[in-house]
Amino acid sequence: MNRAALPPLAAAAASLVLLSGWTAVGGAGRARPVQAEPGWILIPTGASATAAFFTVRNPGDVPDELVGVDWDQPGRLALKEHRHLGATGNWAYAPTLTVPAGGELAMSPERADILVPEPPPLRPGQSVDFTLHFRHSPDLRVRARAVRPGGLSAVLSAAEGEPGPPFG
Repeated sequence: MNRAALPPLAAAAASLVLLSGWTAVGGAGRARPVQAEPGWILIPTGASATAAFFTVRNPGDVPDELVGVDWDQPGRLALKEHRHLGATGNWAYAPTLTVPAGGELAMSPERADILVPEPPPLRPGQSVDFTLHFRHSPDLRVRARAVRPGGLSAVLSAAEGEPGPPFG
């Protein structure tokens, strides 16, 4: 073997060992558990259904997916996405909602939410617990505060720029 080839070959072997070790301890492409902030649930006004909204952050470098949600009340919850078609739009059930790597899933009336059919009576400021289920991350228990539909835009605006949004 040519002696000139030994240093590059040794460097390549050392790099392979180091990269394998880094991958083995989870340094490459590692999923990290998602995090969620307290959210909001709209108080229904004459409708038999309402919606809940959360912001889910993914600090990892692997995308995750919200695959389902439950709560302690009767009735099945569903994920839904809003689809905009010019000046109009509609919504559709979604089997999953993506939480991008290093990003967030920010639910809102214009994007995505949790459909809550036949909710119990809700009072402004009341807390309701939800459990979010993910493809890669462990289940996450989060709390939503009840707000009137007209108050959600103020709550969402305050949440973007100021701590401690008002509920009402």
